[in-house]
Amino acid sequence: MRILVSGASGLVGSAIVRRFASPADEVVRLVRRESRPGPAEVPWNPEAGTIATEGLEGLDAVVHLAGENLGTGRWTRAKKDRIRTSRVEGTRLLASALAGLKRPPRVLISASAVGSS
Repeated sequence: MRILVSGASGLVGSAIVRRFASPADEVVRLVRRESRPGPAEVPWNPEAGTIATEGLEGLDAVVHLAGENLGTGRWTRAKKDRIRTSRVEGTRLLASALAGLKRPPRVLISASAVGSS
């Protein structure tokens, strides 16, 4: 199975990556930094609205966890706005890119801790 994970360096994402790290499964990380050569990382920039869609072909499942870090800084109005925007825009970009694939993944799991203000 080929699984894409956004938020792969976070608490939950890193546990998912470890769980699926096996010869039978390929875990691909959706990364905001410059990706390393090879198929194990797909670059994206949610703020700029860009994603390397060619790296999304052939996925079986997507686990979307990316967003502004909830554990850093005070939850000011600006922080709350960044939290919400990071989740809404990131999910919108990823869902749109997946929908445009020749063969979209069969499963998309999206989990977000937005809360309410």
